[in-house]
Amino acid sequence: MSNEFITPRVLQIPPSGIRAFFELTEGSSDIISLGVGEPDFVTPEHVRAACVRALNEGRTMYTPNAGLMELREEIASYLKDSFTLQYEPSSEIIVTVGSSEAVDLALRTFIAPGDEVLVPSPTYIAYAPITYLHGGTVVEVETSADQQFKLTAQALQEKITPRSKVLMLNYPNNPTGAVMTEQDWQPIAELVIKHNLIVISDEIYAELTYGQQHASIASQPGMKERTIVISGFSKAFAMTGWRVGYACGNRELIAGMLKIHQYTAMCAPVLGQIAAIESLRSGLEAKDAMKAAFDGRRQMFVKGLREIGLPCHEPQGAFYAFPSIAHTGLTSEQFAKQLLSEGGVATVPGHVFGTGGEGFIRCSYASSTERLSEALERMGRFMNALSSMRVAAG
Repeated sequence: MSNEFITPRVLQIPPSGIRAFFELTEGSSDIISLGVGEPDFVTPEHVRAACVRALNEGRTMYTPNAGLMELREEIASYLKDSFTLQYEPSSEIIVTVGSSEAVDLALRTFIAPGDEVLVPSPTYIAYAPITYLHGGTVVEVETSADQQFKLTAQALQEKITPRSKVLMLNYPNNPTGAVMTEQDWQPIAELVIKHNLIVISDEIYAELTYGQQHASIASQPGMKERTIVISGFSKAFAMTGWRVGYACGNRELIAGMLKIHQYTAMCAPVLGQIAAIESLRSGLEAKDAMKAAFDGRRQMFVKGLREIGLPCHEPQGAFYAFPSIAHTGLTSEQFAKQLLSEGGVATVPGHVFGTGGEGFIRCSYASSTERLSEALERMGRFMNALSSMRVAAG
């Protein structure tokens, strides 16, 4: 069938750069993949057992469009206790098909053709194509390793124009592992209010911070009513395949998102919602244990990267390291492809996360210590070979 039936916008967006490198590893048992951002832990047994019971009881029907009230109440309680965020379950929370649907709903609800979406770079790859599909324009706000990849008020101010409407945030950040503090958010919030922006804050890694508590921009004075907080259960609760996320915010904004959700997804999977309820009621210890494991891997892996000649800032959140490869003379794509073909390690080239990601590669440490150690050994041999080639060429 000819591509003539596919709209130009769909034809023009590139396929996922993360998935492209992941697919290169399929069928090969000798490649160590540090590419896909997915916990290597299985959903805890008691959560799975709760869903088996629900399935045996015949709980296979639609839920309310906004999600089970039971789950929305648990989410509200959890956010209040964990992050001092307060939302009304009946009108300010919607359960979505993963946090990915929540991002799409928010951008689709708030963007009109010609609107500009400010996005710190590097950041998660989905924001730009979704914005483009809905007629918006992405304006990248570059961050730097020198400033721990934090968004600064100065960098943001320089990119704001009369067409700016949305600030799309992702902290803790994928791919850099950067986090923002209450102090970091204060001048950003002042700019947002001054220029009458709306914020979409993707906080899917909120639970995975090391050495400090996650701070949401929504907790800043005057920001709750203009911020959509998005999160879910995939990362910290090891529930990627269950597809359960949520969005919280001002009831009028959430009502707009719910209107689209009703016509598209209708509701999140009922068994996924039941699993989420069980995770919030009885799975917090398991969540904390997984976080502790990630922290140990983080420290080991970042130390190993530095020892083999790959400078890497200290990631304070998520489960990614973002080492610099600029000194090798290769582009991030060249480096990643050669590391894969010659070293047997799959990473993601930094440029797929925006222009601010060029000169870096993303490595997920959501893998066993043994696999990470083997990956470091292979990467070390690869770096030695690169160094030898540069010496010979010089």
